[in-house]
Amino acid sequence: MSQLKYGIAEGCGREIQEELQSMACKFDQAPCGTNWYAVWTRSRQEKVAASLLDALGVHHFLPMKSEWRQWSDRKQLVTTPLFAGYLFVRMNLAIDNRLQVLKIPGIAGFVGNSTGPSPIPDHQIESIHTVLKSKVECSVLPLFKEGERVRVVRGVLTGIEGKLVRISSAIRLVISVELIQKSLTVNVSPRDVLALDRHVA
Repeated sequence: MSQLKYGIAEGCGREIQEELQSMACKFDQAPCGTNWYAVWTRSRQEKVAASLLDALGVHHFLPMKSEWRQWSDRKQLVTTPLFAGYLFVRMNLAIDNRLQVLKIPGIAGFVGNSTGPSPIPDHQIESIHTVLKSKVECSVLPLFKEGERVRVVRGVLTGIEGKLVRISSAIRLVISVELIQKSLTVNVSPRDVLALDRHVA
């Protein structure tokens, strides 16, 4: 499984730096009294949809990854969405116009059930933001439903909760966004985490 390095890499262009920094700024300005929701986007329309949301003043978060791509004649640092086909919006559905979001080209719909969009717990989105901001190596996997639930108690990821799993010889922390059936994994040391489950092996 290939690993990706997130954040601003040394020597990357001004455009990529501004793009990644812009996403962090939008996240930090989240309005109070609102919840995070996931929206589906059409293929490769995540950035377009995010730009249009920005123009409309709709608060959103499009997690981005940066990685080096090897072409036949050059090597280039590119940025792509962390979760292909998804981005997140922060809204108060009681007062905000949901149709305004649904009419944006590139957005296919909200993720939810028959009763409407389902909110995502703040701590899940905040954990993803913290991982990306810390620039540690991480990768995206399908949602895990097993493993010990832990909290990081020291280091740059202190406070983040997730499930501890073993992948090959490495111990990794899995941060899950259940609503979109995706997980983010990051290397951790067992010495840096505290078990949250009542029964600890």
